[in-house]
Amino acid sequence: MDSTMPASDHTVGRLPLLPARKRLFMASLLFAFLFPCLTWEQAAGCALLLLLFNTLILPWLDVEVAKPPRTGIVLYPISVLALIVLYRNHLHIAAAAWAIMALGDGMATVIGEAARRQVIAERPAQKATAEMHRGVHPEPAAEILRFAQNDKRRDQHDRLGLDWLRSWRCKIAATLPWNREKTWAGFVSFAVAGTLGAYMLTRWIAPKIPSNKTLMVCAAAALLGAVFESLPLSLDDNITVPLVVGAFMFCAYLMERSALDSNLPYLGRRIVLAIAVNLAFAWLARVCGAASRSGAICGFLLGTAIYLGYGYKSFLLLFAFVFLGSVATRVGFAKKAARGVAERRGGARSWREALANLLAPAFLAILVITTQHEPACLIALVAALAEAAGDTVSSEIGQWASDRAYLITTFKLVPAGEDGGVTLAGTAAGFAASTIIMGLGLGLGLCGPYRFAGPAIALAAAATGNLFDSFLGATLQRQGQLTNGMVNFVGTSVAGGLALGLALHLGL
Repeated sequence: MDSTMPASDHTVGRLPLLPARKRLFMASLLFAFLFPCLTWEQAAGCALLLLLFNTLILPWLDVEVAKPPRTGIVLYPISVLALIVLYRNHLHIAAAAWAIMALGDGMATVIGEAARRQVIAERPAQKATAEMHRGVHPEPAAEILRFAQNDKRRDQHDRLGLDWLRSWRCKIAATLPWNREKTWAGFVSFAVAGTLGAYMLTRWIAPKIPSNKTLMVCAAAALLGAVFESLPLSLDDNITVPLVVGAFMFCAYLMERSALDSNLPYLGRRIVLAIAVNLAFAWLARVCGAASRSGAICGFLLGTAIYLGYGYKSFLLLFAFVFLGSVATRVGFAKKAARGVAERRGGARSWREALANLLAPAFLAILVITTQHEPACLIALVAALAEAAGDTVSSEIGQWASDRAYLITTFKLVPAGEDGGVTLAGTAAGFAASTIIMGLGLGLGLCGPYRFAGPAIALAAAATGNLFDSFLGATLQRQGQLTNGMVNFVGTSVAGGLALGLALHLGL
């Protein structure tokens, strides 16, 4: 926050709602309106100039935005540059993701902080002062003086029957259940502001896209961005939000109503089978101890989505992944437990593990029935499940076969089970598991119409996802910026996204 601004008689001790850096970020979004007049190379060059300005010029200036920490002002233009390069043929996606990042985050700060201050101001002076003394709401001294004045106004509201208004304010200013540092007001403001900004830029850059589709995609992407921004992660949201939102929008624009309509004759019977089979599968996993109750419920929902993708064939891929992972977990479990590296709850997976490993495959399965690019989406589905199987098996077998591992970034010896540690046995077992999933997908006809291209893409993408998973484990996870679940989710998403991009590029 910019705490150095001069204070007037009415704002003594008050802090501005919008920090200087976020004002700079929101102002730089005006550059996106030039995208229709620029090639992607020119747009990337401008983003590079913004990066150089933020890293070389701003530190020389005696302004608040240039003061440490400078991580945000460096990562912000890097994210913009990455969006332009990744979506060089779809600059409206780059602009919309940029708008969600800049406007959504900025308005979440403004509205969230304003709502919190308003609720504090509506409280009795004695209670608010006591809370400030306890450090619950450390407000400036000028705020304390306002509480006594607000007592009289509060009593007038009560006499007029306006107590419901104060109750409503308290609800929107309440903190999120998964992150006590974020409020519902900020969450909703992020989604609304991101939707409006993304919609306006998309209509400006790509007016040929139907307006109703644009609004639906932008609203869903902004909501997704609000969720990721609100997660209790120490990783800078200038990286997570634009990359996740951009990838989602790219996939969402591939969806077409005609593709879904063509699959409707099959979905009626398929959804009944999906529910029945996955109910039995979830019950069996719970009885055998392969999943906890929450894991069984989450697995049922995600498994149903995967079954809908391509019927029993896509479900067999899921079954193979769960089977390989469960067998690898049981191998040498007593030995791993003695070392303290075995899976908790006796190896039963919870909803966190199910969501981390199956959310990306479930999304890709939905793409199979909602786009005209069925072969490419099936290859991506195979790649995502192959990566999940390879990661699970490599970790379990590596921890059983050796008590030492090598850190993938420096090849330094670390204890087995250490984040980012790899072993020869684990790597070989993981690659074999990925190959089994790929071979099963090939045998079921899920790797495209070409004999070698589809399987090669799926296996290469799965191996790349596993390497990236280990790299994140050795860096961001070891630093506490990412959880193991988030790393697993990124691994499957990278594998699926890479396979989808390559398949579409090759016209599969």
